[in-house]
Amino acid sequence: MDFIDYYKILELDKKASESDIKKAYRRLARKYHPDLNPRDKSAEDKFKQVNEANEVLSDPEKRKKYDRYGKDWRHADAFEKEQSQRKTYASGGEQRAYSGHYTEEDFSEFFNSMFGGQGSRFSKAGGSAGVKYKGADYKAELHLNLTDILETKKHTLTVNEKQIRITVPAGISDEQTIKIRGYGGEGINGGPNGDLYITFKISNDTDFVRDGDHLYGKFDVDLFTAVLGGEVIIPTLKSKVKVKIKPGTQSGSTIRLKEKGFPKYKMENQFGDLYVELQVKIPENLTESQKELFYKLKEISHG
Repeated sequence: MDFIDYYKILELDKKASESDIKKAYRRLARKYHPDLNPRDKSAEDKFKQVNEANEVLSDPEKRKKYDRYGKDWRHADAFEKEQSQRKTYASGGEQRAYSGHYTEEDFSEFFNSMFGGQGSRFSKAGGSAGVKYKGADYKAELHLNLTDILETKKHTLTVNEKQIRITVPAGISDEQTIKIRGYGGEGINGGPNGDLYITFKISNDTDFVRDGDHLYGKFDVDLFTAVLGGEVIIPTLKSKVKVKIKPGTQSGSTIRLKEKGFPKYKMENQFGDLYVELQVKIPENLTESQKELFYKLKEISHG
């Protein structure tokens, strides 16, 4: 595998902070997102590289291994585990004490012994070549809108240049993380694959506020309906609902629309509630005749 400079991909240097990495990723992900660059293969490839670079550099542990081991960073755990287990190893008949400090040369030889290299000191010592290690765990983010998770749907994300299609249950939460077993890095020497952890980033593209399974919104009611009562049509996320307004309704009153809220996670056909705050709109730019009627009403009210 050729070395990929993740810092260069994100247009950063090695001293970049976590905040710098996050800002660079968001900027470049937007720039090269396939939805904004339809049928542009180069932008699609760049988008995949940006995601891969962010996956590594945004994780402090992965970044530390990448900075130290370069292109072979994914196998650092296996190498370090080997070093902790073997305090000495033989090389060409010579016994060499291992103090716990290892070099780049040590790692290269270890890597060769795992993947077919010749003349490795580890292989001669009868060491790591048969040991099974679990592959590295991967982390990824999937950005969706609130309206994307009203129903259970399939979505595609790119992890390490591979497209993975997953089913996202309706009602999943912002910042929620799920694990997909076996979709991480390839195991070593026949060991199990690592796992993939996906964190969901949900943007609200509606006029409602989400709180768990419940939704909160506001709706304007004209003065006459608020005073006299009547019916209004209130929009929900999926449809419109006819609602009766009681006479004398005050501005700021809240009505509850049962089961018109957000879908409950992994609970089919179950929903939270929608709470609507009614805002009474005072008429503006009244005509003289309208003002006269309000004056008469005022006189009657105070009569």
